[in-house]
Amino acid sequence: MRSRLFATALAALTAAAGLLVPPAALAQEPTVRLLGEHTIAHRAVFEDTIVGGLSSIDRDPHTGDYALLSDDWSDHSPARYYRAEIDLDAEGLHDVELTDVHLLRRPDGRTYPTIDQWRIEQHQHPEAERNVLGTVDPEELRIDPWTGDVAWTSEGQRNQPGGAASDDPITVLMDPAIRVSDAQGAYQQEVPTATNEKMTFGESGPRVDDTLEGLTYAAGGTLLVSALESPLEQDGPVPTTEHGAHTRITVHARHGAAVAQFAYPVDPVFAESPDPDGRGSNGVSSLVAYDTFDPSRYLVVERGYVVGVGSSVRVFEVSTAEATDVLSRHSLVGGGFEPASKRLLVDLADIGAKLDNIEGITWGPPLPTGERTLLLVSDDNFSAAQTTRITALAVG
Repeated sequence: MRSRLFATALAALTAAAGLLVPPAALAQEPTVRLLGEHTIAHRAVFEDTIVGGLSSIDRDPHTGDYALLSDDWSDHSPARYYRAEIDLDAEGLHDVELTDVHLLRRPDGRTYPTIDQWRIEQHQHPEAERNVLGTVDPEELRIDPWTGDVAWTSEGQRNQPGGAASDDPITVLMDPAIRVSDAQGAYQQEVPTATNEKMTFGESGPRVDDTLEGLTYAAGGTLLVSALESPLEQDGPVPTTEHGAHTRITVHARHGAAVAQFAYPVDPVFAESPDPDGRGSNGVSSLVAYDTFDPSRYLVVERGYVVGVGSSVRVFEVSTAEATDVLSRHSLVGGGFEPASKRLLVDLADIGAKLDNIEGITWGPPLPTGERTLLLVSDDNFSAAQTTRITALAVG
């Protein structure tokens, strides 16, 4: 126990001081090839739950199987994550088999209610305006490399009567959250998020539906790192075809408080919509540590969508080694800081992968060829127009 506490403290001090390990030489760019893709049937039923909304994938270092989180608000089935066996090798991706499902639970053991059910509870208990454990919008899940527990994020929500949703009489101010559950889904603890990641009714804080899309353990499990999909309200506008934006990557001391935060440069939207009323977006949908022990290198998924054009999915190799710690900086408008650096690892369109709503990424097992495998999952939003698909890549 003492050695673990020492490792955690050392990692926290290292991150907070900005003394991050510099990335390895990047003289030779990796090559990436498509291994294969596997589609899970729309609204497949597994152990009395509807399979869909898969927004995260992670490989268990203890067992070699995978965890897949559903971003269901408990509307289709209670908030949950699945376990799966994935059969892949240097020749391709052969099969995906769901093996178990675990319901995520509140401290009292109950499952999470739908947001409408929770609003009834809210109305009955108006003092509970700021939700902590009432309901959830799950997004990303990672398996703890030390214990096998699961850390996962919830995006939160904001609604103020008289505002954009004035027909809704219930006030909702639900903070984005990071939680830890055991492998069976039982609640363990809350991880304190950064102050600037809490919802407000003012002109600061996270944008609705643009919050904690990314989560990963780093530095051998001594750090827990999260990423916001889009800029905080005070950090400037979201990306357009004319400009990109800066969102934030936050470093936590394992399951403790935030110790550092870095600006991440999101690319501009990749195309104009042919529809005059159409819109486009681009943001961070997942991140994973690039290396088991290096606390400064990550892979970040930028997922874009343009009405009338389609999707864009690009994976970037990212380094925070030279980035400025902006944890105490209220706004990123005006510059005056060094953002994380990045370079393109792969544009999925360039290797023939089917493009959809990719929301999760994880490293898979190494191949005899010396390549590393990389797996991604797409979220079908429980819509027949979209697909639940596992995509496997080989990185050499």
